[in-house]
Amino acid sequence: MIHYQRYTTALGEVDIAAGEDGIVALQFHNKARPLCLAADWQPGATALTDRAAQQLREYLAAKRQDFHLPLAPRGTAFQRRVWEVLLAIPYGETRSYTQQAQHLGQPRAIRAVARANGANPVAVVIPCHRVIGADGSLTGYAGGLPLKAHLLTLEGARFVAPLP
Repeated sequence: MIHYQRYTTALGEVDIAAGEDGIVALQFHNKARPLCLAADWQPGATALTDRAAQQLREYLAAKRQDFHLPLAPRGTAFQRRVWEVLLAIPYGETRSYTQQAQHLGQPRAIRAVARANGANPVAVVIPCHRVIGADGSLTGYAGGLPLKAHLLTLEGARFVAPLP
């Protein structure tokens, strides 16, 4: 059974879902990309969704750099490998999609890596916002480029800001 709850943060509302094994989803509430509910999902907070919301609030207040949460994102084996690589990117640092693909031992899989990053169901905690273009530019982010820029700025990461 997966339980989900909407929480308010400094950057808006987030939907957090968790099961017995860990956090399944953490997504900024976005009507264009709503939380995808499965048949086994039930509304309601749990101790784990509350803990995830608290750690996210601390991160957004610059009081936390690391999350200490069990994770259980649902995805293909390849997606889960990509997400594991994301977890290795330190706070305040960035990587390119090319570097991420090379780290996986699949240097030609850049587009597949980018698609897997885009499918990341656990935003911020699995830090796909730390992946930028090879030239340092911001690239796609499910929460939008302004949110990605905000998160990277919060962490003190270097990137090329988009033109207004």
